[in-house]
Amino acid sequence: MGNTTVIIVDDHQLFREGLKVLLKNLSYIGEVLEAANGQEFLTLLGSVKPDVVFMDVSMPIMGGIEATRKAIQQYPDIQIIGLSMYTEEAYYYNMIDAGAKGFLLKNSSIQEVDNAIRHVLNGKSYFSQDILTLLIKNVNRKKNLPVNSDLSEREQAVLFQICKGLSNLEIADLMHISKRTVDKHRENILLKTGSKNTVGLVFYAIKNGIVEIE
Repeated sequence: MGNTTVIIVDDHQLFREGLKVLLKNLSYIGEVLEAANGQEFLTLLGSVKPDVVFMDVSMPIMGGIEATRKAIQQYPDIQIIGLSMYTEEAYYYNMIDAGAKGFLLKNSSIQEVDNAIRHVLNGKSYFSQDILTLLIKNVNRKKNLPVNSDLSEREQAVLFQICKGLSNLEIADLMHISKRTVDKHRENILLKTGSKNTVGLVFYAIKNGIVEIE
């Protein structure tokens, strides 16, 4: 993780400079570069290969969703963390669909920023807890289930309830099956999706069209 290169993409200079100062306090951070919008960021990618990108969702000229999609088309391994405010719930689905690996609120602590970087560099997804709570509150079952899913219909049904924040016991009661059966389904779902935890499962469910955000 030593000498990690970061790009901050945000149209507010004060925010970029503040985050840059905080990042420089982390021992493993090397170069920190800035871009004021998605277009500037894509130009910068021509000469710099960052380990992690912090991407504001809403920016002039080119926003975070389009910039994320274009960057990942060119560099599939790039690790992008979306930056968002509470009011931007509608963007989460599109950013995940575009390939972002996580989300942070702009008022996050440096400890949470550090957590997010470590997670995505280790191939995991990361949501700030507040955003995960919001996503769970607004998640909805898609009417047309994906036909080519690796998960069975029952597994998709269990996954939906997990995404809504229900415990295994609550899912068992709701679906009229034993908790042991739910435990087994959850184990299989984690295995099939390559997820480590609930955050990973929410990501998978959104990305693969099993659930949608209202």
